[in-house]
Amino acid sequence: MKKLLLAIVTGSMLLTITACGSNNNSSKKDSGEPVSAANGEKLFKQSCASCHGGELEGIIGPSLKKVGAKYSEKDIEKIIHDGRGSMPSGVLQGNDAKSVAAWLATKK
Repeated sequence: MKKLLLAIVTGSMLLTITACGSNNNSSKKDSGEPVSAANGEKLFKQSCASCHGGELEGIIGPSLKKVGAKYSEKDIEKIIHDGRGSMPSGVLQGNDAKSVAAWLATKK
């Protein structure tokens, strides 16, 4: 029983590292799109939904359904840039990070 539990925990950790931590920050460039909440939703679905869910429900990463009630747009942008917990830093950069932060800040 202990071996099964250990296998499950280890597998979950590997999945987290593979899904969220495998980005190469040097290859993550800003798309050049202007800052907007509409772009933020699109970019979220491309870069963040695999961990946070397409409906913000949380999968490996936490639910973001009410993230705007907890954090300001600037705080969200800082988390995107710096990472937090198992979320790596620099998943999005520049205007892309600002757009996703603007969109997520509306989720209250």
